[in-house]
Amino acid sequence: MRIDPASTATAVLARVGGPANVTSVTHCMTRLRLTLADPAAADEQDLRALPGVLGLVSAGQSWQIVLGPGVVEEVTEEVARRVTARPPEEPSEGRPLKAALRRVANVFVPLIPALIGCGILSGLGGLLLNAGWLPGLAPALSAVASAFLALIAVFVGINTAREFGGTPVLGGAVAAVVVYPGVAKVTAFGAHLAPGQGGVLGALAAALLATRVEKWVRGRVPGPLDVLLTPTLTVLVPGLVTLYGLMYAAGAVATAIGAAANWLLSTAGAGAGLLLGGLFLPLVMLGLHQALIPIHTTLIEQQGYTVLLPLLAMAGAGQVGAALALYVRLRHDTSLRTTIKSALPAGLLGVGEPLIYGVCLPLGRPFLTACAGGAAGGAFVGFFAMLGTKVGATAIGPSGWALFPLLTGNRGPGAATAIYAGGLLTGYAVGFAATYLFGLPRRNPPAAAA
Repeated sequence: MRIDPASTATAVLARVGGPANVTSVTHCMTRLRLTLADPAAADEQDLRALPGVLGLVSAGQSWQIVLGPGVVEEVTEEVARRVTARPPEEPSEGRPLKAALRRVANVFVPLIPALIGCGILSGLGGLLLNAGWLPGLAPALSAVASAFLALIAVFVGINTAREFGGTPVLGGAVAAVVVYPGVAKVTAFGAHLAPGQGGVLGALAAALLATRVEKWVRGRVPGPLDVLLTPTLTVLVPGLVTLYGLMYAAGAVATAIGAAANWLLSTAGAGAGLLLGGLFLPLVMLGLHQALIPIHTTLIEQQGYTVLLPLLAMAGAGQVGAALALYVRLRHDTSLRTTIKSALPAGLLGVGEPLIYGVCLPLGRPFLTACAGGAAGGAFVGFFAMLGTKVGATAIGPSGWALFPLLTGNRGPGAATAIYAGGLLTGYAVGFAATYLFGLPRRNPPAAAA
């Protein structure tokens, strides 16, 4: 049933202490993220029971309400309209690492819809080109799909400045230096720079520096000169630092990331897949998966696809298998079976929170056996990488069955699709078997949390 964004926003705010208690409103692909001035004013139990809420993760002042893709954007917009307080600086108390990762995620998450759309168009264009169909359309699709990636550094710069309190267009202007073709005429460290060198990492660093410079200059320049000197110095100083330092350094880091990913999969792919697939669900719970977003984006920009996402997506397959085993074993637990039936379609499409917080995590052991299924699926995909066939995704965000249109690899989308499907089936099977045999005590299995 389609929920009404306006009424859902009103109901959510009523249960978190009202609009005045909310100091920050953001969202990712599936979660409405709120920062609360007084967490004690929120009613967690009542919020979980709200229709349309698929799960809830709270840690101090940070509250994440799982609503699912599509819906979360509409509800976030309605919530933001009702919240009048300006977002403050990150609270000094709390977890600096998670706060930093959240802010980096806020830079990249808004780019995901464009990455998905362009990734699907790129795959469609490649299919037409390989099949020899509509030869006049394939180049057009390629142009439409590639334009965003060619300028992604500019969007990273804009979002970085916005997130860290600078002027977005100035952040974008400095980041644009990274992709400007004219940098090929500039020599740094004894060699000519290459357009795009440093990629999104260089753009992130350049825009962050621009924000710092802008704040420093604005606090020292007389008012009448601010309109002239502040933007000029904000572009000039970080722009030169970007040319003569950041592009080189970020380029070295980006190259190292790509080389490390390729080496890891070619030499220890099965082991890497086992670890990544098995540990991803706990990383999601802790919010540490956000650290992977810039890495995914760097790999997509550098190689055309990220080889890490298909491995990580296997975690969802293990959880689906675990949920199916619980559905079979706990025939008399009507409440749990109803929860599984409602959450399973989302799980198959890669939205894992309903199964995590509504099924596996409350029961304890099924969460561990779900991780075992994810590890097995990751090992399957990683094993083929060791044999020379890599599976990659041209965009981030989707997983499960929703990732199929975005799959490609060094041997084409056909081989990538077949291996990814095999990994999903392995994750389903091992998650099911491990949960069926070891996921619940043989006597008096606990009921899932309501």
